[in-house]
Amino acid sequence: MALKGLFRKKTVQDILKQVEKNNLDGHEALGKHLTARDLTAFGIAAIVGAGIFSTIGKASADGGPAVIFLFLFTAVACSFAAFAYAEFASMVPVSGSAYTYSYVAFGELIAWIIGWALIMEYAVGNITVAISWSDYFTGLLESGGITMPQWVQMDYLTASNGFKDATALMQGGKSFENLSAATQAAYTAWTTCPTIGSFHLVADLPALLIIVLITALVYRGMKESRNASNLMVAIKVCIVLLVIAVGIFYVDTANWSPFAPNGITGVLKGVSAVFFAYIGFDAISTTAEECKDPQRDLPKGMMWAIILCTLLYIAIALVLTGMVSYNQLNVGDPLAFVFDKLDLKWMSGIIAVSAVIAMASVLLVFQMGQPRIWMSMSRDGLLPKKFSTVHPKFKTPSFATIVTGFVVAVPALFLNLTMVTDLCSIGTLFAFVLVCAGVLSLQNKTDIPRGKFKTPYVNSKFIMPVLMIIGLVFAFGFNEKATMDFITNKTQVNSPSSIITSLNKEETKLVSDYLIALEGEKAAEASSDLENLLSKHAEDDVKYESVVAGLPVSDAIKYESGFALFKHKIPMWIFLFSLIGLCVWAYKQNLSLIPLLGLICCLYMMAELSVWNWIYFGIWLLIGLVIYFSFSRKNSKLNTEAR
Repeated sequence: MALKGLFRKKTVQDILKQVEKNNLDGHEALGKHLTARDLTAFGIAAIVGAGIFSTIGKASADGGPAVIFLFLFTAVACSFAAFAYAEFASMVPVSGSAYTYSYVAFGELIAWIIGWALIMEYAVGNITVAISWSDYFTGLLESGGITMPQWVQMDYLTASNGFKDATALMQGGKSFENLSAATQAAYTAWTTCPTIGSFHLVADLPALLIIVLITALVYRGMKESRNASNLMVAIKVCIVLLVIAVGIFYVDTANWSPFAPNGITGVLKGVSAVFFAYIGFDAISTTAEECKDPQRDLPKGMMWAIILCTLLYIAIALVLTGMVSYNQLNVGDPLAFVFDKLDLKWMSGIIAVSAVIAMASVLLVFQMGQPRIWMSMSRDGLLPKKFSTVHPKFKTPSFATIVTGFVVAVPALFLNLTMVTDLCSIGTLFAFVLVCAGVLSLQNKTDIPRGKFKTPYVNSKFIMPVLMIIGLVFAFGFNEKATMDFITNKTQVNSPSSIITSLNKEETKLVSDYLIALEGEKAAEASSDLENLLSKHAEDDVKYESVVAGLPVSDAIKYESGFALFKHKIPMWIFLFSLIGLCVWAYKQNLSLIPLLGLICCLYMMAELSVWNWIYFGIWLLIGLVIYFSFSRKNSKLNTEAR
């Protein structure tokens, strides 16, 4: 087969004809039950979850009250991408989301890659939400006097890593009681769990429970899923409004000063966490075939979901940072925390219940999305035919739904929350980038049938170069030191925690003697906690660098430099070079500004994720390519039709 066969495309006309022929091929039609209101509810169900109940705390601690600007930036970025999704969904109103759109815009290989990335997005997203749901559920049980063993409510990786960190910190003089609650729980789980030889049986069983229940509901039917989603959305939105209404009376405006304590760097530090709070609106597009009027309702559902959720996020952020100081919000359950702190226990209980409901509704929407991606890929011959089986009674992709349950349930027992959160983010952002690029690549083609919705056109030919110049002025005029440190790859000093947890016993003794000599016997008697002693100097950057320079350990422990430091900057360099290429493309082709800004914003957020996430994502794509060239390429319907 010629190389160009890798990029063979499906036309919009062929896709619409294929939907009509599905019955002849044994693929029954999905039931049409959804309206614009239902789609908006699905969007809110997907978006208002882990973000508002968890990640908003860490983002607020980093950025202060100014975190509202980060929510606005992320909402605008998602809105740009939503315009592109809406235009494609109006043009190609079938299941498949970005996978189907890429098949039209770029061809089969890119469609496979994005479909494979979407499988990871939804699967890993489901795992993330299931783990978060488990945390809130076990916390709710504990507040009711029911305590489960730590080893049945925690994943294997968290327990293992927590045990190692706790051991290193206690070796450095920190008492068990002074460890963070999360580290104590991980240590307890690892030391109290059953073992088989050297293998520790640590598994998150509540996460497994919720996945089984949600999978059963999704299997049962779209109408049942819609009704359950609408009910859960109504409950959690009422709770969020109650939190705002009650919390506003406890706001102290003095807590809003300083408004941006850590500057723009602090605000942007939480970009990946806040973006995760918006993941899910794209899942709406996977239900296109089940909409009564997808060309009209899908764009409305996406936009209203983003607008309403952004207003809720900003209101909550302002209330939280007004009730307590921003620097106290770096906790896993910020809403419950602030009301606990103000001795409003009854509100904490209500929030705990609503969090459990909110997480379940997010899982429901994500669990609906993945089987429909698999079904679309199966219809095209890229996955086995079994994945496109539609249940004759329930009108759902039955086999794909069951497989999704297994794919999500098993990893949820063992994987670490932070790892899966970032993997979910990079997979989603990659999908957004290709959808925005797809709209740009099709904008000047006249042979493409257009739907009822089209992204408003603004010529970016001269706007993009102006924006580039403004960016350069800001970087070198107002943020020169950080910019030059980035370009020159200036050596960075490691944090106290990173240094102390990297020491062996001999090094710990040497560092202890050094810090005691530095602090004096009186300080040594007051604290033998090495991390605490070293952290005292971290408030003054110059003094901290001097103290670290004198530590009697190797520079590899004290500093990060050379390639070890540069590798973390590779994603940002990729973004910067891509920006130059996009500027040239915009000038030559008169590209539409809105999808172009969506592409740039999503690329930037990808660049903010660690290089390890790029590597793990790259490995996932390589596995997908092996499957494509060994099975999908030769079984593709476009290939069999060409013979």
